[in-house]
Amino acid sequence: MKYYAGIDVSLEYSSVCVVDADGKIMREAKVLSEPDALIAWFEQPGLAVERIGMEAGPLSQWLYAAMAKAGLAVELLETRHVRTAFKTMPVKTDKKDARGIAQLIRLGWFRPVHCKSLPAQDIRAVLTARKILQSKLHDIDLCLRGILRGFGLKVGKTTQRTFAARICELVEGHPTLAGIACSLLRARETLASEFAGFERLLRAMARENIDARRLMSTPGVGVLVSMTFVAAVDAPERFRSSRDVGPHFGLTPRKYQSGETDRSGRISKVGDAGVRTALYEAAHVILTRPVKASDLKSWAQGIERRAGLNKACVALARKLAVVLHQMLKNGTTFVPYKAASAKAA
Repeated sequence: MKYYAGIDVSLEYSSVCVVDADGKIMREAKVLSEPDALIAWFEQPGLAVERIGMEAGPLSQWLYAAMAKAGLAVELLETRHVRTAFKTMPVKTDKKDARGIAQLIRLGWFRPVHCKSLPAQDIRAVLTARKILQSKLHDIDLCLRGILRGFGLKVGKTTQRTFAARICELVEGHPTLAGIACSLLRARETLASEFAGFERLLRAMARENIDARRLMSTPGVGVLVSMTFVAAVDAPERFRSSRDVGPHFGLTPRKYQSGETDRSGRISKVGDAGVRTALYEAAHVILTRPVKASDLKSWAQGIERRAGLNKACVALARKLAVVLHQMLKNGTTFVPYKAASAKAA
């Protein structure tokens, strides 16, 4: 008899459920959310589990890596897929979630998720920390502008270097506002200093990463875009085709077809939003800045003339995903003109 298991991971304790091939619940338990505890539980005599499933998440990757290393047949399930499957449940508990995951594993009705390698997780951690500091800097700027606007003091257009001086100029002679501005500007200066440190760290990591350097040979692709893409793809061979990369990051249109109805919508926006944003920004740079000409830019400019800038940027972002994946997969640099390269060959 084959057995299948589902784990609903929580911070302290995880709910575990084991079912047989007919879906009958054989064993349930609450186990510490630690690799050693889970491995020991599944290694009990008489518990030969065919496959174990858990919903993808920050803690799940750590548990997955240790359990896979111990020889357990474990799978990470896509969160969006699991949540959709559980929408029919009138009552949601950790125990019921573990039962549901076990049934999904038994039926094979799930989409496995790639567990990122440690180097990719390192890059993602730096990118996440950098993004947090960037957003807090933006929040402080908006907060200062909003506070001063309530007193009729308009900051107007400034740069990163002139912002603090402009604020000090406006609050001069107003003790309360001067105290608020002084505190927030000090916090802003500290955040800006730490943000600059993450920028330096990211550039240093890019210099050491041969894949990132290779991707930066593409016009419009800099340190941030290349590192974001490298960390997200991680293992290029996990995609059967480079055309699968665009849909994976939500850059293809939604489609609904039923009976006589058949319509396409906007892009799905599923997957990693950071990668999608980075690719779109790179595409926007290619189309709006004086970057090096290429077949890629000419192709996107043709779409821009027919459909407008926004649709051209989305199409180019999707095309960039294909091109960058091919570069990672084949270990090549960017080729601006295919005809010229073929003639040279």
